[in-house]
Amino acid sequence: MSVVSGVKGETAAQARSLYRQLLRQSDQFAAYNFREYAKRRTRDAFREHKDVQDERQIQELMQKGLKELQSMKRQTVVSQFFQLDRLVVEGGKTGKQGGRRNDIVRQKETGWD
Repeated sequence: MSVVSGVKGETAAQARSLYRQLLRQSDQFAAYNFREYAKRRTRDAFREHKDVQDERQIQELMQKGLKELQSMKRQTVVSQFFQLDRLVVEGGKTGKQGGRRNDIVRQKETGWD
C-alpha cells in the first residue's frame, strides 16, 4: 500500500465519520422540520461532492463540514429550549402534558371517535 492510498483511505474514513456525526446531530433538533432539513442538506452535500479527487478541495470541504457540525451543535442546544408539540407526521404519543414528570397523558385513544 502506497502512502497516497493510505492518506486517501484515512481521508475517506474521516469523511464517513463526519457524515455520521452530522446525521446524528441532526436527530437532536427538537423541531421536525429542522431535523429533516438538516438530514436532507447533509445527504445532498455529501452526494454532490462524492467525486471530488483534489486533496486540497477535500480538506476545504472537511473544514466546512466541521464548521457546520459545530454550528449544528449550538443550534440543537438552543432548539431544546423551545420544544413544541410533536407533529402528526412524527407519530408517537398524543395528548396534553400533565402529571409529576410532565409525561404525555392520553385524553382518549386516537382514531376511536
